[in-house]
Amino acid sequence: MKYLSILSLIFSIMNTACAQGPTKKEKAMQELPKTVVEVPQGWEIATLGAGCFWCTEAIYQNLKGIEQVRSGYSGGHIPNPSYKQVTSGTTGHAEVIQFYYDPSTISFEEILEIFWSTHDPTTLNRQGADVGPQYRSAVFFHSEDQKALAEFYKKKLDESGAFNKPIVTEITPFNNFYVAEDYHQNYYNDNGMQPYCQFVIRPKLEKFKKAFAEKLK
Repeated sequence: MKYLSILSLIFSIMNTACAQGPTKKEKAMQELPKTVVEVPQGWEIATLGAGCFWCTEAIYQNLKGIEQVRSGYSGGHIPNPSYKQVTSGTTGHAEVIQFYYDPSTISFEEILEIFWSTHDPTTLNRQGADVGPQYRSAVFFHSEDQKALAEFYKKKLDESGAFNKPIVTEITPFNNFYVAEDYHQNYYNDNGMQPYCQFVIRPKLEKFKKAFAEKLK
């Protein structure tokens, strides 16, 4: 009887906890602005944050099976933010890219491999000289499969010791995406001679092309 009483108490506590509803973080996520995603038949969609979106866009534009790479803002609490607002670090948005991919040509696992190989996922709210929550490492998943794969490979990378420090990549359900201003789109291709492109993006892009040559268009 004593053990039954203890079990009854445990189940009572569990039921009470469940009845309390979503946590503060879950509630905050539920209250974020929502945007609609339309995906062409036969394609899937991904939304990734890996620091400055100019760098990330330049990488994913070169991959087979990926189309319509757009730079923008995700995960924030105000709709239609401007670049100035996002870079203030107060809107909650991350600089991201969003694109369609053909799963028969490139898998989400391969997309994650490239994602974690082309930025530092161990620095919180920072990539190099770019500092602030808008530069955080993030996977905004669009399905439970994407969530499971991101969490699985993040754990495997941590366990393997691939990085000297723990991975801090945020794995969060997709809520919103706002396309960045026109001058941010196709930035490297249109502004390749700019100092940031020459000294920051170009070396990263060349290293990526050597490592993933078989996946390039």
